[in-house]
Amino acid sequence: MLLEGKTVIVTGAGRGIGRAIARKFAAEGAAVVLTARSESELSEAAAEIAKSGGRAVSVTADVSREADCEKIVREARRAFRAIHILVNNAGILGPVRPVEKVDPREWDRVLAVNLRGPFLLARLMLPEMYQAGSGNILNIVSVAGKSAFPLNSAYAASKAGLMGLTRTLAAEAAPKGVRVNALSPGPVEATKMSQELGKHLGEYFQMDKETLHREMLAKVLQGRAQTVDEIAAAALFLVSDAASAITGQTLNVDGGMAFY
Repeated sequence: MLLEGKTVIVTGAGRGIGRAIARKFAAEGAAVVLTARSESELSEAAAEIAKSGGRAVSVTADVSREADCEKIVREARRAFRAIHILVNNAGILGPVRPVEKVDPREWDRVLAVNLRGPFLLARLMLPEMYQAGSGNILNIVSVAGKSAFPLNSAYAASKAGLMGLTRTLAAEAAPKGVRVNALSPGPVEATKMSQELGKHLGEYFQMDKETLHREMLAKVLQGRAQTVDEIAAAALFLVSDAASAITGQTLNVDGGMAFY
């Protein structure tokens, strides 16, 4: 198993990509700490892993809050002692409107969850990883942070910022044995976020769901959306020893939408 003996924190693990990553990592031998704001979704995800013979605990928390991030790390150490891998997946879409119609409080909330949260958790985890001389941080970003799409200013800015944070963390952490990378999905239709985005875009542009779907997929070389399991497989690769020479990178898992 690729992650035997490792402990992983996965944020936003109650559903979608985070849940798929937690499930995949547990199947590869990791002890998984699942965290999200929804206690019911976390309980379901943890039970799913336990039913498959994996080890998981759940911590209800909001990663935008410093005290909650401290709680996540504290509970993870209490359950499994050392922590080897951090996956910053938690994120919110925020307003789907032109910039001039975005409330500054909405903007601040998106950046607090999508960018401040990963900073807070990395800040807490790095000293332990440095002491051990090893560790992995994986940040889940988005094609929205690389390509020009309208109506998602806060989300795109948060993900572009998280790519910048990834590179800085990698530069600081590499001499101390810690790798930091990002993974950039394209459209993942199974997620609540993608469904919410499609709904808002359809309403704004007054387009029916099927037409909007066709236009979206026309921007993907493979002509299809990605699955949560495809994202989880790429995440597993990046935190495994198979990617031991990779740090400071953003891996596109988008079917051919972005090329840098």
